[in-house]
Amino acid sequence: MTSSPTAHALSARDLVKRFGGVAAVDGVSIDVRRGQIVGVIGPNGAGKTTLFDMIAGEQRPTSGRIELNGVAVERASPDARLAHGLGRTFQIPRPFPGMTLIENVMLGAQNQSGERIWPNWLAPARVARQERACRDRAMDLLRFVELEKLALSPARILSGGQRKLLELARALMAEPSLLLLDEPAAGVNPSLLNTIVDRIVTINQRGVAVLVIEHNMDVIVRLCERVLVMAAGRLLTQGPPAEVVRDPRVIEAYLGGATA
Repeated sequence: MTSSPTAHALSARDLVKRFGGVAAVDGVSIDVRRGQIVGVIGPNGAGKTTLFDMIAGEQRPTSGRIELNGVAVERASPDARLAHGLGRTFQIPRPFPGMTLIENVMLGAQNQSGERIWPNWLAPARVARQERACRDRAMDLLRFVELEKLALSPARILSGGQRKLLELARALMAEPSLLLLDEPAAGVNPSLLNTIVDRIVTINQRGVAVLVIEHNMDVIVRLCERVLVMAAGRLLTQGPPAEVVRDPRVIEAYLGGATA
C-alpha cells in the first residue's frame, strides 16, 4: 500500500463545486484517517456523488484543497490519483462485458512494462514475468471475492451483486490506500450483501481506509465508525452512526424526508 508519514489517507478542505449559479457542494471538509471506514449519507441530490467525483478527479473543484496521503491532488488527473493510493468503485459497475473476469481484474494493475512498446521487444522475459505475477494476483483477488470459479467467464453473465464484487477486485488490483465505494449495497441480494460487507471489513483490516456512500443504514451502522451527513451540498453533521441516526436534523433531512 502507498506509505506516507501523514495520519490521513484523505484530507479535503472547503470543497466547492458550482454548476452555473448552483453550488452542488458548498464548503465541505472531510478527513479520513488511515484504518478508518467513514460513511457519507444524505438525501438524493445532497452532493454526495459530486463530492466523490471531486476526490477521484472526475470533476475539478471550483475551489478547495484535496490531499491524498499528504499530497495535494486537486488539479491532478484520475490516473495520477491512482498513483497516490486512490481506488474507486461506482454505483453502477462498469465491467468490460466481453472480457473474462480475470482480464477485467488485470486491467486494474499499474506500471506494467508490457503496456509500453519497447519493453516487449527489449525485455520480453521481464514482461512475461510481470504478466504471470499480474495474472496470479488477479486470481487471488477473484478468490477473495468468491468469483474464482467464473474467472474465465465473460463479465456479461454476472448478476448485479457479482459485478460489484468484480469491480471491488479490480479496484484492489492497484493496491490502494484509500478506497471510495459508491453505493456498494444498491441492488444487491441479501446473501451477496453479506459477502460484500465482510470483504470491505477485511480490506479495511488489511490497512486500506474506506470512504463509502450508502443509503442502506444497516450497512452504514455495520461498517462505519464515523458518518458524515450531507444536505443541499453542505455538511449537516457528523459523528458515530448511533448518534447520527438520532439527530433530529438528520431525521428531518434524510431518514424521514428523503427517498432512499
